[in-house]
Amino acid sequence: MDGKDGTVAQVLRRRELGRALLARQWLLERAEATAEETVTRLVGMQAQAPYAPYFGLWSRLRKFGTADLADALTERRLVRVALMRSTIHLVTTADYRSLRPWAQPALDRELDTAFKTILTGLDRAAVAESGRALLGARHLTPKELRAALHERWPDREPRALATVVRNLVPLVQVPPRAVWGVGGTTRYATAADWTGAEPAPAADSEHIVLRYLAAFGPASVTDVQTWAGRTRLRPVLERLRPQLAVFHDERGIELFDLPDAPRPGADAHAPVRFLPEYDNLLASHADRTRVISEQDRKRVMTRNGMRATFLVDGQVTGAWKLHLGKASATLEIDPFRPLATTERAEVEAEGARLLEFAAPGTDHDVRSGRATFIGREDAVTGEETDRQ
Repeated sequence: MDGKDGTVAQVLRRRELGRALLARQWLLERAEATAEETVTRLVGMQAQAPYAPYFGLWSRLRKFGTADLADALTERRLVRVALMRSTIHLVTTADYRSLRPWAQPALDRELDTAFKTILTGLDRAAVAESGRALLGARHLTPKELRAALHERWPDREPRALATVVRNLVPLVQVPPRAVWGVGGTTRYATAADWTGAEPAPAADSEHIVLRYLAAFGPASVTDVQTWAGRTRLRPVLERLRPQLAVFHDERGIELFDLPDAPRPGADAHAPVRFLPEYDNLLASHADRTRVISEQDRKRVMTRNGMRATFLVDGQVTGAWKLHLGKASATLEIDPFRPLATTERAEVEAEGARLLEFAAPGTDHDVRSGRATFIGREDAVTGEETDRQ
């Protein structure tokens, strides 16, 4: 297929795109890296299920223990804050500063759509400043923040008021929330107070798109927009075009990539990997068929969220759920198709390693069954997921 400069662009088939994505996500081969290095490479990890990133990091790193992430949270090196697609992401404190202005259009659009009628005539800036002052005095739970704002604006819906603060004032969910083995109620602090730094004054869009391609490419304009939760990003890709490699997929859609990024062949070995709920591998492209079929995507995406999944030969092949008890732990797997004997053995072996990571020193069991998604709770811990 001809590119815009008259050259013939290489066609990348679905399986090749999948292998490229898995290589960059460190899901073909686990990496020697720290939790912070990995979160940086991935441009953040979706994290409204509080413990989900622990499993996402375990699946990508050769050496990772729960304390590695727990310590980074308590020491304020990593934070959980609303970013891309107006969802909670785990990021480094440096990336909170650069990514928040990039994500702001999505946060603004949420207020203008989901809360448009409720917020009509409201001085949003005044609500934001009131929330900033309240959180400057002490850390508040969502319920406490809603109640305090409602006292000043009694004619307004409390949840909408709190969302104005969340979307206009970067808020960090402070530990012990999301600290492995401790957990606790969601409490907010302003990100500026918690990290000691305000967001950057403006987003470096070109730099962020290059980082996205490094972690998720090759990708189309609509893929980038899906990941960001933003529209009208084609001009950014056009400015970058001279320094990018350009391909097409099997449908003729133009794909952009970093010239030297890994693009292993379709026959590259893809081992079994377990992904947590909301993993960005499944949320960062308009066309997700490189790693999940449309039929299976409908099984994974529920009314309340995204199930934890496992990959076989580079494709989502089933869901999983972990049941943790005081003296035992059971991994329940739900294959979406019959598994060959060798595939089942590999799934069970990787599942046994996951159990050893999550529940060392207890009795372990891997069972095949229906891994039912449990509403708005973290399927690993039973904790409620963090929408706000």
